[in-house]
Amino acid sequence: MNTDSARVHALSFDVEEHFQVAAFWSEERRRGWDHCESRVEQNVNKILALLSVHGIHATFFLLGWVALKHQSLVTAIARHGHEIASHGFGHEMITTQQPRQFREDVRKSKGILEDIIGKPVHGYRAPSFTITPKTQWALPILVEEGYLYDSSIFPVQHDRYGMPGANPRCHRIETASGPLWEVPPSTVLMGPVRLPIAGGGYFRLYPYPVLRRLLTRAAADGHPLIMYLHPWELDPDQPRMEGSLVSRFRHYLNLRKTEARLHRLVTDFRFTSIREAVEPVGAACASREGLLEPVVGGTER
Repeated sequence: MNTDSARVHALSFDVEEHFQVAAFWSEERRRGWDHCESRVEQNVNKILALLSVHGIHATFFLLGWVALKHQSLVTAIARHGHEIASHGFGHEMITTQQPRQFREDVRKSKGILEDIIGKPVHGYRAPSFTITPKTQWALPILVEEGYLYDSSIFPVQHDRYGMPGANPRCHRIETASGPLWEVPPSTVLMGPVRLPIAGGGYFRLYPYPVLRRLLTRAAADGHPLIMYLHPWELDPDQPRMEGSLVSRFRHYLNLRKTEARLHRLVTDFRFTSIREAVEPVGAACASREGLLEPVVGGTER
């Protein structure tokens, strides 16, 4: 039974290969990506089938690297009515980049995705949510490169990312280059601590009944939940990688439970894409597209 029949929430997927995650990053492994077993297509197709059964649209933040190698997958996602957004090109954390490198990365990814689907891409999510207090310089660059919203600022404390004290609700940021909508992943305040509940490793860590209660509590304030998962999280048979104990715990914990939990999640709550769930973001996207729409005579509005 649906626990929140009135509110529609946002479901998103960060589309990357299992070997591209930041927890196992090394320059040596990066050079070997072309030789690793690709599993992203089978995993995304599993997600598409699940969403189709439930009649749900979602937002897919795709790596440009993945999109180049699996163009038919990108078109399939769009054909199913899902929103296409950018996850950057090569899954490099912003905390390791200079502004020039970041600009090239987000421009390249956006261009690749727009060339494939023939439509504008409005949203961006940084690898590992690495827009932090030290990398806020990235926000005006996103505006300059044509993005309308970002979903990278996680208002929690974490060893690799996070911006404790940041606004946990969807809000407009005024940057030096113009406005940008920020769509933070969901959290819930428990006493003095803000807990991450948006998905990913947290989705696999919390027992589902506990997570469901936390999500219900977060949704009670009238703001849509912003949830995320990765396709590799529905793939318990993926090849195992070498890494630290913490990295292996975070990556492989409860992979066999993810698909069943996702079925329960989309039964207990109503979901759609970020663009459709967050009204001001959808309005900004529609307005931009209206300006780009050709009119009779071949001119633009």
